[in-house]
Amino acid sequence: MKLHYDPCTVNCRKVLAGLKLMEIDFESEKYDYFDGLTGPSETGFRTLPAYLAINPMAELPTLVDGDLKLWESNAILQYAADARGASSAYPTDLKVRADINRWLLWESNKWFASCYVYLVENVVKPFVLEVDPDAAGLEAEDGNFHKLAGILDARLSGQSWICGDQPTIADVAVGSPMHLHSFQKLPLSQHGNVVAWYERLEGLPCWSSTDVAPLLGLS
Repeated sequence: MKLHYDPCTVNCRKVLAGLKLMEIDFESEKYDYFDGLTGPSETGFRTLPAYLAINPMAELPTLVDGDLKLWESNAILQYAADARGASSAYPTDLKVRADINRWLLWESNKWFASCYVYLVENVVKPFVLEVDPDAAGLEAEDGNFHKLAGILDARLSGQSWICGDQPTIADVAVGSPMHLHSFQKLPLSQHGNVVAWYERLEGLPCWSSTDVAPLLGLS
């Protein structure tokens, strides 16, 4: 299987860390996510016919495995887990898998969007676009963020990982939108279980080896 990605993005790091967690080998095709993001580009992957042929959404990442051209990061993790075979990162027990799937959907539909506000305002705008964050936009998101973080905090009460006693692709997926949390300035101080869980996630080799801060020049 071949992964088309930029290691700097949220969803690409998610897939990279997930594949490493499951010890799955893959070929690589790297792109620059920011090429053409703010204006026309003849080289940006978003306009390349060859890339659009495998991902009409013109987004990253995309996994190609034979005649399968798969986009959506959580779908990639699910497929890769099944292609590998039995794995503690995505167990075959239906109830455990349903629980993991629930958190994958929660991440893509709720958590990502909230964390992304802080990523755009506190990282992309000042460090990439060189403009000031929207303070009103950040303040407006705080209530929703604390609601969602509270739900995650409650799940992590009394357990080390989101779906059991060992890390799964749910942990990688939910951790990814907050992967630059210190630079995003996520308001996590009142969510102690989330903070402790994320510290455990940062201790996993699959996570530490895919740290993007150095790639972005952040320190």
